[in-house]
Amino acid sequence: MTSIVKVEQTVQEWGNALGVRITAPVARAARFVRGLPITVEVVDGGLMVRPAGKPKLSLAQKLKAFDPLVHGGEVMASGRIGAEKF
Repeated sequence: MTSIVKVEQTVQEWGNALGVRITAPVARAARFVRGLPITVEVVDGGLMVRPAGKPKLSLAQKLKAFDPLVHGGEVMASGRIGAEKF
């Protein structure tokens, strides 16, 4: 495994746990973004952090991606089907 970006950091207390901040250069090199699900695995000599799927989108990102022409408009745009009363 070849290292592209290498930084030295310190394990810090984070509430009742321990934490390591992923710096911007490391996150960019690893293609990590906010909301990305990860797995943390104990391996020989340390930890391995890997992506575990696609990032979860925020509401703002979902609304930005919404296109009424693609995702439809009204649920019943064709009109009444049964004995609905309005």
